[in-house]
Amino acid sequence: MNHCGSKLILLLIALAFVACQPAKKAEKIDRLALVSRNNVVLEQPDTLASLSVGNGNFAFTADITGLQTFYKEYERGVTLGTQSNWGWHTFPNTENFNIMQSAAYSDYRGRKVPYLAQNAKSGKDAEATNYFRENPQRLQLGVIRLLLKKADGSEVKLADIQQPKQQLNLWEGRIKSEFQVEGQPVKVEVFAHQQKDMVSAKISSPLIEKGQLKVEWIFPYAVPVNTHSGYDFASVDKHESKLKIAGENSAKILRTLDNDRYQVKMDWAGQAELQETEKHHFVLSPKAGNSIEFSCLFAPETNDEKLPTFAETEKENLDGWKNFWETSGVVDFSVCTDPRAKELERRFVLSQYLTKIQNSGNMPSQETGLVYNSWYGKAHLEMHWWHSAHFANWGHPEYLVKQLDWYQTIYHKALETAQMQGFKGVRWPKMVGPEGQNSPSGVGSYLIWQQPHFIYMAEQLYRSNPSPEILNKYKDLVFATAEFIADFAVPDSSGQVYNLLPPLIPAQEHWKRETTMNPPFELAYWHWGLTIAQQWRNRLNLQPDPLWEDVRNKIAAPDQENGLYLGIAGASDSYTDPRAITDHPMVTGTVGILPMWDKVDAEVMRATLKKVMSNWDWPTTWGWDYPMVAMCATRLIEPEIALEALLKDVQKNTYLKNGHNYQSPRLRIYLPGNGGFLKTISLMCAGWEGCTVENPGFPKDGKWNVKWEGLMKDF
Repeated sequence: MNHCGSKLILLLIALAFVACQPAKKAEKIDRLALVSRNNVVLEQPDTLASLSVGNGNFAFTADITGLQTFYKEYERGVTLGTQSNWGWHTFPNTENFNIMQSAAYSDYRGRKVPYLAQNAKSGKDAEATNYFRENPQRLQLGVIRLLLKKADGSEVKLADIQQPKQQLNLWEGRIKSEFQVEGQPVKVEVFAHQQKDMVSAKISSPLIEKGQLKVEWIFPYAVPVNTHSGYDFASVDKHESKLKIAGENSAKILRTLDNDRYQVKMDWAGQAELQETEKHHFVLSPKAGNSIEFSCLFAPETNDEKLPTFAETEKENLDGWKNFWETSGVVDFSVCTDPRAKELERRFVLSQYLTKIQNSGNMPSQETGLVYNSWYGKAHLEMHWWHSAHFANWGHPEYLVKQLDWYQTIYHKALETAQMQGFKGVRWPKMVGPEGQNSPSGVGSYLIWQQPHFIYMAEQLYRSNPSPEILNKYKDLVFATAEFIADFAVPDSSGQVYNLLPPLIPAQEHWKRETTMNPPFELAYWHWGLTIAQQWRNRLNLQPDPLWEDVRNKIAAPDQENGLYLGIAGASDSYTDPRAITDHPMVTGTVGILPMWDKVDAEVMRATLKKVMSNWDWPTTWGWDYPMVAMCATRLIEPEIALEALLKDVQKNTYLKNGHNYQSPRLRIYLPGNGGFLKTISLMCAGWEGCTVENPGFPKDGKWNVKWEGLMKDF
């Protein structure tokens, strides 16, 4: 045997030996350490750094004292809210307004189609439009604050708080606050119950025995203002707060605001007395000792059962949050040497916490969650994807179940809209309260990109649990959604191309509704949505729908010019007109939010992405735009561009100390940014079906040793 043959045999033996060795298991990520190193710690008051506890349907936001002591001072920061998904108010319709008074009619395929718009009407029609836009509005359910007095009897101000130290313990869902008043220590711990809309607190201080520390509840009236803290403490005669003592250590406050009612139940430990001190003000005064505990439940109606104690709520949180973090997907950036890695980890951990407490409830979230009102507290259904489409990727599809079930409750409204406009299927609304009535809007009523969202999230549920139960539960809504999508597309004279025609407003809302045709993202989403709907029919042993198939195959390709995709068909000025490079760079969502489509050229999209990066008016963008562009870059295997976009240094990509995505003085928090960030990090790590690149969103320069667990691949 020659020398080369001997070496080959030895090599084969060595390889066989290695192959027989047990595979080394990947080292498990220390989840407790990962989460805990991102706890929020505050050592001075910061009105943009208020902290929240919650359960997805209810949230309570606290200042540096751990309660809502300085709610007035925080009104222009991250407001100290107490909100729920059931807590709404409607001003009486004393003028008998009809929603159709807001209707404007547009020509579509030879017929007049009504849209609920904000028209330039005057008189009663304008009043009706405003009424249905403003109602219902989400309620601030009440303020719970420390009533703190100095030794001379004057009330403590924010500037009087000494040596504060506050921590949000993410692993436990606990806010712990310590500070001093005139050298006297105060300690406050707060939890939100994970199954009840309830907050529990434990307060310790020598000021209690001295009569200088009490707990006060204050109840406001509703506010019909677009973006507002939600407090109206001036209209004391327009609502009622009735105290009902329910026992030695228990009381109820019965709330009435016009035709809306809810109840607040308080149970406390120790000797204390609850009294009404003025209209809508109630003070709990301890009679002995240096500590007090209470639980406070907000509900449409309460019963006389004893509320869980602070200790019981604490245990329930410790168990519940531990389970959440142990079952969630996680990403460990701790051994990455790129200096940007630490901030990515902070943002993803805090975004997981915030979307859990703000967005995981039984209906889609408003853009400011359960903190303060934006757009009257209503949900924007085109934003539902950004609030919730990440949950399945991060191991929590159960949150999607509750929200897709809510669509069942508004199905009749969506069906009514489609029928009124002469379309088949259901047309999902844009801006809604819990009842599902679309709010009049000159923009929102013409948007279409929310239509396939239901199909997208239903498909996520199916891929998380491929079962007949999922298919049968959601098939009717999937198919009704697909019916509208197919019917909305219009064949050209040849019958070989289907177009999306005006009136419509695309996701990049700059374009005019009267002239917009074939926006690229919507074209891709129409194709993708109908493709998935046909797959559902196949899984259920149903024949393909012939119209869906025709539209799916013949939907127009995105328009391009000079090697770039245009914002809408025919818009040659897509990158030269200053107005055309504002708002959302939605062309990048065509590949990014969605997988690659055979009518999209990867190199043209790559050139378009680079043009957007160099040419866009970034200050006009929004918090979810940076994740969207980063997803496009990731799918095109442009990891440096993905990181540049995701961490773009622009005001609306600011993430505050508490993890909230700051936009402007009007929108101090913006949860679509948090949800979009999570969706993007998942894509950058786990990739998508058919992707063979490990961690495709991160450069292969030795600085990004990113470890992750429990993430689901994207479509």
